[in-house]
Amino acid sequence: MAIQEVLRMGDAVLLQKAEPVLVFDTPELHALIQDMHDTMAYMNGAGIAAPQIGVSLRVVIFGVSANLRYPDAEQVPYTVLVNPTLNYVGTELEDGWEGCLSVPGMRGVVPRYQRLHYTGFDQYGKPIDRLVSGFHARVVQHECDHLDGILYPMRIKDFTKFGFTDILFPNQDIQDD
Repeated sequence: MAIQEVLRMGDAVLLQKAEPVLVFDTPELHALIQDMHDTMAYMNGAGIAAPQIGVSLRVVIFGVSANLRYPDAEQVPYTVLVNPTLNYVGTELEDGWEGCLSVPGMRGVVPRYQRLHYTGFDQYGKPIDRLVSGFHARVVQHECDHLDGILYPMRIKDFTKFGFTDILFPNQDIQDD
């Protein structure tokens, strides 16, 4: 398909609550997912949500194997997740650095739940049901926030731990988001 322009923080589409997908396994849904995949791969992202490419539908994709932007992260299986529901397991939060394709060149420390049970569907309507923790849980929470109009800077508690990547990490080769 095609690499799409990623909307940046400030665009009104990123602040909207996305609409649920009502019909699965359609050419339109497959084309959207392919565009999301191509864009995420081109940008070397860990995930992307449909609203980030201007489509206000409840669709996210994510997956990490070897990623220059997240060299120390554990692997996260490539997943297409449609109409997700998140349930936090426990109350334990963990702070971690995050970046976003829609907030290029910046990083911030964001508290996220350590353990997560998520459900939803793949693009064919097949159910997905997973209990995850660590980086996997962080990625899912970050991407699903996009479906509710939330960008990671809105979750930052300590703004002394938010800034431009090249300033925060001057001696590290961290690629631009």
